[in-house]
Amino acid sequence: MALQDFIDWKGRSVNPKRHGGVKATMFIYFLIVMTNMGNIPTMLNIVSFLHGTMHMGVADASTTATNFYGALCVFSFLGAFISDSYIKRFYTILIFAPVEEAKIILRMLPVFFSSVLGYVPIPLLLTFTVQQGGTMDTRLGATNVPPASLFIMPIIFQILILVIYDRAIVPWLSRATGYAGGITHLQRVGVRFASNIVALGVAAVVESHRRDRASSSAAPTMSVFWLTTQFFLLGVTDVTSFVGLLEFFSSEASAGMKSIGGAVFFCILGVASWLGSFLIQVVDRATTRHSGGHGWLDGSSLNAGRLDLFYWLLALFGLVSFVLYLFCACRYTYSHDPRVQSTMEEDRVSPAPMNHKEAPV
Repeated sequence: MALQDFIDWKGRSVNPKRHGGVKATMFIYFLIVMTNMGNIPTMLNIVSFLHGTMHMGVADASTTATNFYGALCVFSFLGAFISDSYIKRFYTILIFAPVEEAKIILRMLPVFFSSVLGYVPIPLLLTFTVQQGGTMDTRLGATNVPPASLFIMPIIFQILILVIYDRAIVPWLSRATGYAGGITHLQRVGVRFASNIVALGVAAVVESHRRDRASSSAAPTMSVFWLTTQFFLLGVTDVTSFVGLLEFFSSEASAGMKSIGGAVFFCILGVASWLGSFLIQVVDRATTRHSGGHGWLDGSSLNAGRLDLFYWLLALFGLVSFVLYLFCACRYTYSHDPRVQSTMEEDRVSPAPMNHKEAPV
């Protein structure tokens, strides 16, 4: 049985018994694991390095880290362009007309821009949370826990919840809603943006409590494990949002733009990181002028700033972005009905119908 309209790098029809499958995906899984082993610790620990070792200020350390992460994400678009343009052979068949591809891109632009705004608070919350942990009690028995290592907790919860979500929640939602994935891709992303607002509110409350403890010499230092709630909310909701955006741009892109469609998701993260850095600079300068010399994120210590107010501002920003995203998502028209997406995918790999007419004698 050959996959319809697909050929390998030698121009031969693709046979699912010989091509792809688990053996091919194991290589991709390995690359993803190794990439995350390098990127995530680097992003989280670079904040501690810049602030603690290089003696950068609170705002400068966060903007440097988010700019670095943004560059990593945006450059994925270059690799996707090379893949779709020069490497993948099946780009060469089953291609849409340029006009149709332009229509697809224009239709997805509102979702792209609203998603960028929705993701702006996420890298900022991650980098500032690490800096918060540097001022807190990191003891766990006889050992000290690096603040950046707290991110392993939501990752563990992600693994567990992803299994439950895929095996229990999605089948139940599919029966209730009729959608192949339980809910649409854009609805999954909306759940993430709504939970971001909650995570930012929790972070603001925790930071206000931490700051009050730090200003009182009689109060004990607050434990770093108070930060696990906001880490948990950020990590667990990735189960829906990351998958939702990746599947959305991949499924809505044309056959010749599949890699680019997936890379658009990482471009969203990259552009959002850069916008977050710009937002830090704007807020810090505005509050510095308003307060007469000391901004919310100014100086070398969080205790002298007002990170809690900045978190509340991000929560308000997230709420406005969420409303804008809902407006764009509700107006979006899918290229195909999500309710029958699974059936369409099965049809793509089914063998071509055989002609049962007998040849003339």
